Amino acid sequence: MAFTPMAFSSTDTTLPATIGDVKTVSDDMDIFWLMFGAILVFFMQTGFAMLEVGSVSIKNTKNILIKNIGDASLGAICWWLLGYGVAFGDTSGKFIGTNNFDLKGALFEADDGTLTNGYSYASWLFQWAFAATAATIVSGAVAERVSFNAYIIYSVILTSFIYPVVVHWGWAGGWASAWRETDLLFGCGVIDFAGSGVVHMTGGLAALCAAIVVGPRTGRFNEDGTANTLPQQSAVLQSLGTLILWFGWYGFNGVSTLYIVGFAGVAAKTMVTTTISAAFGAVTTVLLGKFNLGHWDGGAANNGLLAGLVGVTAGCSTCEPEGAMVIGIISGFVYTYSSKMLVMLKIDDVVDAIPVHCFCGAWGVFAASLFATKDNYGMAYYDRADKCAGAFYGGAGNAVGANFVFILAVTAWVVATCTALFMGIKMTVGMRVDKEMEQIGMDDSKHGGQTYPEMMKGTTAA
Repeated sequence: MAFTPMAFSSTDTTLPATIGDVKTVSDDMDIFWLMFGAILVFFMQTGFAMLEVGSVSIKNTKNILIKNIGDASLGAICWWLLGYGVAFGDTSGKFIGTNNFDLKGALFEADDGTLTNGYSYASWLFQWAFAATAATIVSGAVAERVSFNAYIIYSVILTSFIYPVVVHWGWAGGWASAWRETDLLFGCGVIDFAGSGVVHMTGGLAALCAAIVVGPRTGRFNEDGTANTLPQQSAVLQSLGTLILWFGWYGFNGVSTLYIVGFAGVAAKTMVTTTISAAFGAVTTVLLGKFNLGHWDGGAANNGLLAGLVGVTAGCSTCEPEGAMVIGIISGFVYTYSSKMLVMLKIDDVVDAIPVHCFCGAWGVFAASLFATKDNYGMAYYDRADKCAGAFYGGAGNAVGANFVFILAVTAWVVATCTALFMGIKMTVGMRVDKEMEQIGMDDSKHGGQTYPEMMKGTTAA
């Protein structure tokens, strides 16, 4: 039977039970908010896929696409079985969660023990989309030479254990979390609202370790230390992918309020600061590119935009628009010169994921401890702003200490575990495809043939 809306006059003093339960409506709005955010963040996988396809040569198109599908699919399985429990399990443990594995336990049941707790399921979905993002950062950096077996192993371990431990530390009641009620790091906990450190720095550090262990692509660097530009198939895909990532970032940052009822103002301001930092990051890197290269560089615009987004992600809810401007500008410098440093060190990063996510992620965490205003901190976190606001806005310096320690801890954890992981893969199944396969391309050797065979006719397998 069709539902017919009922009319109510302004003098009605009672409402039918089906719509009169304000608490139920409020809860449903919060659940929908998380589902909406999960969809936006998941759609970022489309942006990553387009950006990475545009950055690799035609002969590796299928290979990079199947890895993007795998990041979401393997990530979902690992997040269901282990990752979510490690990240958001029993918060009494400061290092790691110990329950809520495979969507079981009281967290996923309503108070009467029989009905589904919709908010917990929505939270699982939202956090899975973040986990998939962390894995994708690595696959783009080491594209075109990593074996498929190695990819599967590191994706599983990263999303099951390495990344979830950092989530537990920073967001879920672990030792550095600002959401703890007692025993807070420097009395404040880390300001990392949407994950400059938890997500981006973790993924970027993992990518750095992987790139060092696997080595550069054949032909990327000359013996004299100079670098060669290897074939990239589409500036169009790169730019479209970047714009899609910007679109999805409104879910990444804005929906990290986790609730919309009572937090709509925080979410709106968060989306504004996200926009401003992204814009200034893009403009800054384009200007730096013009100065360094002598021309207006589209690649610099794309990565500068992403740098600004990563840089503001930690402090997006606690800074003012002018703070977001400064964060975006400095993110442009951090990206530009860390990218140059990697080339000097002969570290090959196909999509410049390491400068964008690792270095700008670390800057973003530190920036959040400088630019958090007392009012914004109080709205986004708890009533301890006099002590925990940013150093530039009257804070006591506790936030700087907490965020700096968090940067050091995440660096130590990810570098240690990922170095062991990638070295273990290298000594067992092997990290890298053989030289002949790299020259031919992995589409021919592993995925049934070229995507555009007509475009490869008469060309060498460069």
